[in-house]
Amino acid sequence: MSKGILVVVSGFSGAGKGTVMKRLLEKYDNYALSVSVTTRSPRPGEEDGREYFFRTKEEFEALIKDDALIEYAQYVENYYGTPRSYVEEQLEAGKDVILEIEIQGARKIKEKIPEALLVFVAPPSMEILKDRLTGRGTETPQVIADRLKRASQEAEGVEEYDYILINDQLEECVDKLHEIIRSEHSRMDRNLDFVRKLQLEAAVFGEKDPCKYIS
Repeated sequence: MSKGILVVVSGFSGAGKGTVMKRLLEKYDNYALSVSVTTRSPRPGEEDGREYFFRTKEEFEALIKDDALIEYAQYVENYYGTPRSYVEEQLEAGKDVILEIEIQGARKIKEKIPEALLVFVAPPSMEILKDRLTGRGTETPQVIADRLKRASQEAEGVEEYDYILINDQLEECVDKLHEIIRSEHSRMDRNLDFVRKLQLEAAVFGEKDPCKYIS
């Protein structure tokens, strides 16, 4: 069984990355969605180990000290981070682990795990992004303006990703992401152990008398 791939998915607010992730897990097997650890209180209906691993500030800071997090950040006085043990267990079990995270976190992941696959989910255009945000009808004009301003800042870092995924039609976007991840498993640099084994086995046929290996 081959080791899984860590897939980091980012995107502008309103690009639909959460919907893409949910549909990917519904449609295809062998994926695991990374569960983050946080110090914020559970919301109604949330369960420890499902939406988040809920921990106290002291417990979270102990994880930082023990280097038990791949990355972490602090938002509005609460910590959020990616637990190393959970991700590594899933990868060793052969699962492709999906981590939905913003650009700063993606950069930290790439520094610690260079082989991680970075995918950026984008709308067909920024005008469509604006329409999606306003179409929700759940946020104030100021919140929408803040999200669009942040998108303009995040756009500067898009070229740091390995792939850009345009979310126009959901099913096509999900299928394309699945194809990208599947093809990554066949990349040469992810299969060097097998290649070296193949080269050693093939070397014997380069000897002066290879006929002795043919029965």
